[in-house]
Amino acid sequence: MFNTLRKDIHVIKERDPAVKNTLEVLLCYSGLHAIWAYRLAHFFYLHKWFVTARIISTIARFFTGIEIHPGAQIGEGLFIDHGMGIVIGETTIIGNNVSLYQGVTLGGTGKEKGKRHPTIGDYVVVACGAKVLGSFTVGEGSKIGAGSVVLKEVPPYSTVVGIPGRVVLQQGKKISHSEQDVDLDHNRLPDPIEDQIAALQQQVAILQSRVNAMDNAEPHLRSLSR
Repeated sequence: MFNTLRKDIHVIKERDPAVKNTLEVLLCYSGLHAIWAYRLAHFFYLHKWFVTARIISTIARFFTGIEIHPGAQIGEGLFIDHGMGIVIGETTIIGNNVSLYQGVTLGGTGKEKGKRHPTIGDYVVVACGAKVLGSFTVGEGSKIGAGSVVLKEVPPYSTVVGIPGRVVLQQGKKISHSEQDVDLDHNRLPDPIEDQIAALQQQVAILQSRVNAMDNAEPHLRSLSR
C-alpha cells in the first residue's frame, strides 16, 4: 500500500513542473486526493458495499471537483492535473501512465447496460475539456486534443482533434514508452481547419495571379486586333 502511495506522489512530481516538494503534493493536489478516495471506494465496490462506495466517491467529488465512479478500473501512474470537472464513468478502464486534464469526461451514451464507457490505453493524454463518449478503445500512446469530442475508436499512437473527433496524425511505427517519457505536449497538435484555410488561401493567390496576368495581357491583345 505504501509503495502505491509513494508511486502516486512520484508521478505528480515527475510530470508537473510546478511541484516544489512532497508536502505540497500531499496537501494541495486534488487529483491525488481523488485517486486515493477512489481506491478506498473501489475496495468497497469490489466487496459489493455499493452504497458505501458511492458515498465515498460523492464526498470526494464535493471536496475535489473530480467524480470517479468506484466501479471504474484504473491502472498505475494516473496523473490528474487541475482536475476540476473530470468525470470517469462506471465501466471505464484506464491503463497505465495516463494523463487527464481539467474538464475531461470519460462517459457513456444512452441508457445501454454493460460496458458503456471507454477503454483508455497506456500513455494516453486527454487534454482539457475533451469528451470521450462510448464503449470503444483509445489506443496506446494517443493524444486527444483540448475540447475534442471522441465518439469512435482511436488507433494507437494517434492524435485526435475536433468535433466530432477525427484522427489527424498517426504514427507509423511503434514507440517504446517509459514513465519518464510520457508525452504531455498536448498543446502541439495539428490543426486540420487551419491547414485547409491555408490551402484555400494558396489557391486564391494562384487564381488571383492568373487574373492579373489576363488583365495585363488584354491591352496587348487589343492592339494586335487593330
